[in-house]
Amino acid sequence: MSSTGWLAAAGGTQSIPAPHIEYGQLSPMLVVFGAAVTGILLEAFLPRRLRHWAQVVTALTGLAGAFVAVLVLAAQGYGTTKVDAVAMGAVALDGPTLFLQGVILLVAVVAVLTYAERRLEPKAGGAPADAFAAQASATPGGEQERGAIRAGFTTSEVFPLTMFAVGGMLLFPAANDLLTMFVALEVFSLPLYLLCALARRRRLLSQEAAVKYFLLGAFASAFFLFGTALLYGFSGTVRLGEIADVISGNALLTPALVSSTQNDALLLVGLAMLSVGLLFKVGAVPFHSWTPDVYQGAPTPVTGFMAAATKVAAFGAVLRLFYVAFPALRLDWRPVLWGVAILTMVVGAVLAVTQQDVKRLLAYSSIAHAGFILTGVIASNRQGVGSVLFYLLAYSFVTLGAFAVVTLVRDSKGEATHLSSWAGLGRRSPLVAAVFALFLLAFAGIPLTSGFTGKFAVFQAAAAGGATPLVIVGVLSSAVAAFFYIRVIVLMFFSDPQPGGPTVAIPSAFTATAIGVGVLVTVGLGLLPQYFLDLASKAVFFVG
Repeated sequence: MSSTGWLAAAGGTQSIPAPHIEYGQLSPMLVVFGAAVTGILLEAFLPRRLRHWAQVVTALTGLAGAFVAVLVLAAQGYGTTKVDAVAMGAVALDGPTLFLQGVILLVAVVAVLTYAERRLEPKAGGAPADAFAAQASATPGGEQERGAIRAGFTTSEVFPLTMFAVGGMLLFPAANDLLTMFVALEVFSLPLYLLCALARRRRLLSQEAAVKYFLLGAFASAFFLFGTALLYGFSGTVRLGEIADVISGNALLTPALVSSTQNDALLLVGLAMLSVGLLFKVGAVPFHSWTPDVYQGAPTPVTGFMAAATKVAAFGAVLRLFYVAFPALRLDWRPVLWGVAILTMVVGAVLAVTQQDVKRLLAYSSIAHAGFILTGVIASNRQGVGSVLFYLLAYSFVTLGAFAVVTLVRDSKGEATHLSSWAGLGRRSPLVAAVFALFLLAFAGIPLTSGFTGKFAVFQAAAAGGATPLVIVGVLSSAVAAFFYIRVIVLMFFSDPQPGGPTVAIPSAFTATAIGVGVLVTVGLGLLPQYFLDLASKAVFFVG
């Protein structure tokens, strides 16, 4: 039939239905992306001397507006009684989405405060300097870089890059289909690859970290996309809920589905490949090798942001994938996650003992904590979801605070991250050493800190889900981890300071606020955790 005849048969007109987008329900992400685009325009049109503060104000305003939008949606019941799939089913609006988006936005606010710090570095060309390269495109050590430093240039593009990363992180745990999840993964990963290469000091190490992160991240993304293709071949859909229906046999069978579902190979291999992509992002063993190098080489404010926010977003996606799309395959994926969790806890705790660099030590600590959080995922019950949400909240602010403290201990070469430089810090600066000791005790899970409450919650959920042996391994790994945390505390308070050793810089209100927020959350969630435990336990209902 000709096109004219087809149009006539259709009544003479043919229209494509417009997509229905719920802008109000998507407002947290839209506000953040709007702030990111505004930041790009500021870079294009503002004089260089005005960009830094304009970017700081724009980023903080956008994050605050997005957090208010999350609170409004939660107050309207979208996290409890009105859970729904929006944007034509591509985005899930439910309890885990709103809780994790709120955490990511608060983490981003604190991270932007550490980005804005300009008192710790010596002035460059008479102008204040931050932790980022004077000119990102300049060759390290070259004449162009020296000229940029003399001119007092700053890389204020880090703020819109971070906002784009935050926008992707908000979408990642909310994605209700695999393609949306992949797009979100790339949207927040690509800015992070760039941010890791922008350290003002030790630029070659920073660029090496970015290249490693990019190459391994590209492989992980490829695994994720290939897994998506295989699952589409098995189920004929990329929607998480519809995949679950096909697996459980509740979907309407078509001839194509009858043929594809005869063989579980597509399903199981596809799930394995998706898991590789997500476990890479959370830093679980054996997909962890990038973590210590990237954490060490990246600018420390970026390391803190990445260590906290990426884990929140990635574990949110892990929960949604396994609890929404693959609950019927629990007997298949739980044993695999058991092995991954045990390896992650043990490797992270044991290798951390051998580290001599503070940032690498915190990197292996991050790996061990990924194992602890996985025990909550393995619980496969509502209590497990709530415990993981609470743990992510608690862990994020401890991590941000710890890395903010690391930026303060400095020598002539910049941050003094070798452990020997921290000897006697408790005598040089008792307050800074005490704050860092508090964060280390929280990482160790000592009572009356947020770390203890988080570990107790995930271990209790895992035990209720029949994973008691995993809990025993977690407790033993925590004991090993406590050793190297206590070792650093002993080094700070019971060792003599080195002559001519590093000094503790006096930060501006930005870093001081970031550290203060970390201390308040660490102590508050340790002493009075019940409100937030209840909040997390109410935010466990997924769409689908």
